[in-house]
Amino acid sequence: MSTAQDKKVILPSVGHFINGQRIVDAGRSQAIFNPATGEAIRQVVLAETDTVKSAIDAAQNAFVDWRNSTPLSRARIMFRFKELIEKHSETIVSLITEEHGKVLDDARGELQRGIENIEYACGAPELLKGEHSRNVGRGIDSWSEHQPLGVVAGITPSNFPAMVPLWMYPLALIAGNTFILKPSERDPSSTLFIGELLKEAGLPDGVFNLVNGDKEAVDILLSDNRVQAVSFVGSTAVAEAVYQKGSANGKRVQALGSAKNHAVIMPDADLDNAVSALLGAAYGSCGERCMAISVAVAVGTETATKLVESLAERIGTLTLGNGTDTSSQLGPLITEEHRDRVKGYVDLGLEEGANLIVDGRSQLAEEPGFFLGPCLFDNVASGMRIYQEEIFGPVLCVVRVESLEQAIKLIDEHDYGNGTCIFTRDGEAARYFSDHIQVGMVGVNVPLPVPVAYFSFGGWKRSLFGDQHIYGPEAVRFYTRSKVITQRWPTGGVREQAKFSFPGSD
Repeated sequence: MSTAQDKKVILPSVGHFINGQRIVDAGRSQAIFNPATGEAIRQVVLAETDTVKSAIDAAQNAFVDWRNSTPLSRARIMFRFKELIEKHSETIVSLITEEHGKVLDDARGELQRGIENIEYACGAPELLKGEHSRNVGRGIDSWSEHQPLGVVAGITPSNFPAMVPLWMYPLALIAGNTFILKPSERDPSSTLFIGELLKEAGLPDGVFNLVNGDKEAVDILLSDNRVQAVSFVGSTAVAEAVYQKGSANGKRVQALGSAKNHAVIMPDADLDNAVSALLGAAYGSCGERCMAISVAVAVGTETATKLVESLAERIGTLTLGNGTDTSSQLGPLITEEHRDRVKGYVDLGLEEGANLIVDGRSQLAEEPGFFLGPCLFDNVASGMRIYQEEIFGPVLCVVRVESLEQAIKLIDEHDYGNGTCIFTRDGEAARYFSDHIQVGMVGVNVPLPVPVAYFSFGGWKRSLFGDQHIYGPEAVRFYTRSKVITQRWPTGGVREQAKFSFPGSD
């Protein structure tokens, strides 16, 4: 006689969205976990080759009609899409927290920043206007147009399942492209839910498609010659591979990679404000942000000593717990494997000789999920792996230097150049830092200098592969081709003689 324990639990399946329909094929699958409990709550179906090809087919077939739609009609769909996301925001936020682990307030902030990119895309008629010049030559007019590329794709990470996809497809769609999204297989439910709202907003079938999958799906998107462009956000190792393979196959590629973001603390900084900012920037979302501050560069011995003491005291007040608990400030890491990887870096830091001031490893056994408490290292040296490599967890390293010039040199010599900031009351120091630092996004007394939707996001050095940053004005250029048309209509029936000199503008 069987018991309840003998029965195999059948998890709900998360499938794909292709040509306006949700599809669950009978292929490979893997579990989706609730990081706060460690329990499998769903399974995601991983797309086989035929499934990805069918998504490309749908996008290709939808492109002709969609590219000929008006920018105003596309903008109106985006307006309705924004309203639907806001209507269902708490459902979306709950799905993010359930599958990623971040606290509800953090999930709400993520979704809001995604909505801001939809708002920017609602300006499609203005964003897609070209330029016009009359009489560039006698009776000759010239103008430019932004024309869509065709089928484009996005590959997005697990740490922002709602926001990062919304950095991509709203602008790609208003530019007249059709889109295929391959989200992270670790937390796909909120991404799928949001994508399906596009159909309710009036987007024609096939214009937006979503395939869940792993490397097999990514390889197809990078190799199929019908996909014209690929946008990627993830680790540098994968970003570089995506860029190389996509570019080799003739695609336009932007690939955003890893980060090691530094915060410089000057002796004149408001230390209380700086510490408050660092707590949120280093430990918010358990450090699983590409813009997280993972290195505090303290200028001067006194500054460093006060900073470390204050950080250690304030870290002791932070609370870990299930992201749905409003008293929790830090949730779990997204998977057990990733939690163990971050713990391994803490172990490594001790072996390398750094001073572990706050040891979050003691909180590993206090919760059933994938928790790791906040960790603080002091006296970290630039040659240590915990300094050089992206840890992507709740680990803050303090590096001590004697001057602003040394701080700038330290940051400039790092492989990554995603984001940085400086805390100071000195305008001259802030201006010098902003002008000279070799980093793509800079904050002055702002710990997470993530640009608003009408600027563009992107780092320098090995934090970005490709020529253009993501979202904002540069995304309009990334998702379109510029065409210049020069036109003349001879008047008066005048017959002209052949001219063999290169034409001028007289």
